[in-house]
Amino acid sequence: MPKLTVFYALLLIALGVGGYFASGQASVTALIPAFIGAPILLCGLVAQAKPASRKLTMHIAVFLAIVALAGGARGLGGFFTVLSGGEVERPQAAIAQGVLVILSAIYVILAIRSFAAARKAG
Repeated sequence: MPKLTVFYALLLIALGVGGYFASGQASVTALIPAFIGAPILLCGLVAQAKPASRKLTMHIAVFLAIVALAGGARGLGGFFTVLSGGEVERPQAAIAQGVLVILSAIYVILAIRSFAAARKAG
């Protein structure tokens, strides 16, 4: 799970930085995925370096992923509008929010499965 967490965090950071530059550096809000990804990355790295902290750091990472999921969910309407060929005021933001929700949902589902398996095994 820590390796997946690091990968997920790096994807969020890339999404945020990419969105920021794709928008012409017009809005700091494009960096929100990166702002969430940075502490998740830290959690993943700490969990790898200190296995005794794994349970705590992975739960913190999943909490942050749920926050990202909830925050991005409000933009799903715009995301689906763009996918269906419609127009929205800020299409790059709509796409970034949709990708944020998809990545976060996948990560949360995989984390819950991992937590359940760990609980069952231990």
